[in-house]
Amino acid sequence: MHTNPKYRAIFYMVMCAFLWSTAGIFIKLLPWNPMAIAGIRSLIAAGVYVLFMRSQKIPFVINKYSLLAGFFLTGVFVLFVSANKLTTSANAIVLQYCAPIFILVLSALIFKQKFRKGDVLTVAATTLGISLFFFGDLSAGYMLGNLLAIAAGIFFASMFITTNRADEKSRSSGILMGHLFTALIGIPFAFFFPTPINSVTVATILAMGIFQLGIPYVLYNMAARHCSALACSLISAIEPLLNPLWVFLFNGEVPAPEINEGKKNQTLAYNETEPRN
Repeated sequence: MHTNPKYRAIFYMVMCAFLWSTAGIFIKLLPWNPMAIAGIRSLIAAGVYVLFMRSQKIPFVINKYSLLAGFFLTGVFVLFVSANKLTTSANAIVLQYCAPIFILVLSALIFKQKFRKGDVLTVAATTLGISLFFFGDLSAGYMLGNLLAIAAGIFFASMFITTNRADEKSRSSGILMGHLFTALIGIPFAFFFPTPINSVTVATILAMGIFQLGIPYVLYNMAARHCSALACSLISAIEPLLNPLWVFLFNGEVPAPEINEGKKNQTLAYNETEPRN
């Protein structure tokens, strides 16, 4: 691996986004309430993160930055899961990944940070690219779900900004608190909604907690040491682009089903009007 810490940070963030992107296929395998999934997944991820902090001898601290990071990360998990229940998945993904825009706005308003013209153009191009990628799936309406997805994007941006400005102890403690807070909120749902336990669901939730959430946030922590909040956010945009790929490969679900179905219906109609020999 490259010895330059910035290149290593980029590699860590790419791997983080790569693992984040597997959420879609795992969620489809779990017949659980989304909040229960979020809570149990975060509890397992918290265990992974505790092992990381112990191995690195990082002490747990409670201060302004760790509390804010924990609060914002919990908001990301809870709001995004809720948005997926109240709007389309495409809407939720596109609106949450407006986070780079919110980073520019919040950093400028709160910290008076100035960005280069190239940064602004990159953010605009990335956001436009994600929107175009999911254009066939975007749906009107769903006002509450769309608002929650926008809120998730604001919390996502705030999480990047806060953890990037925090020191190692505060950042790690904040990430751990985010997992624990989410577990406290989400796990009770498992007792009020059907949560079947079998070998498939246990293996799936373990994979989510360890590989889709736990290890990625270890990688994010290492990336944040040498990668700016805006850069981390832009690199993480790989996630929504890879997510439908995994769903297609493992579940056979093709993106933009409405368009595909429309084309299929058009073809059937055309065939029916063709003269038959």
